[in-house]
Amino acid sequence: MSSIFWITIAGAVLTFMTRIGGHLVLSRFERIHPRVEVALNAVPAAVLTTLVAPAAATADWRGLVALAFAGVISLRYNALTMFLAGAAMIILLRQLA
Repeated sequence: MSSIFWITIAGAVLTFMTRIGGHLVLSRFERIHPRVEVALNAVPAAVLTTLVAPAAATADWRGLVALAFAGVISLRYNALTMFLAGAAMIILLRQLA
């Protein structure tokens, strides 16, 4: 088999191990310290920022408008609605310009 297949399998196994490892470590504690809980609650926002920030820094005006529009939508609606509205806006702006 090709090396790409084995690299993909190794990546999947390592990703699974890190995800299940965190769960196993935290399940050993009866109570999680409040500071740890706050840090864990901040992880999704940190990951989202690492995905959005480089795209926003290199985006043209259409991308920035779509990003701002999705941000406004996120204040009122759920994540799926925000994603679909942002995607629709970027598609619309790319078609118009």
